[in-house]
Amino acid sequence: MTVTHPIANSATLIVYGADWCPDCRRSKRLLAEREIRYTWVDVAAQPEIRAELAANGYPAIPVIVLPAGGILMEPSDDELNAALDAPPTVATV
Repeated sequence: MTVTHPIANSATLIVYGADWCPDCRRSKRLLAEREIRYTWVDVAAQPEIRAELAANGYPAIPVIVLPAGGILMEPSDDELNAALDAPPTVATV
């Protein structure tokens, strides 16, 4: 699932997840294979961040914030690849 949200304004890709999560490990593996740099936020070590994500409509992990402004929640490899390959979008007023 890809959505756009006001918090998605990072200049770098951010992955919110936990080491125990198989979907998080799969997404991290895909990013490593594609040699994409990202910031990892371990929500198991910071439960307040996990609570904030859930309160903002992102109850599942990983939550991946794209530099182009999109947010993926628990994406498949196909969804993550498609988002990474998509051209950046420009916001219109």
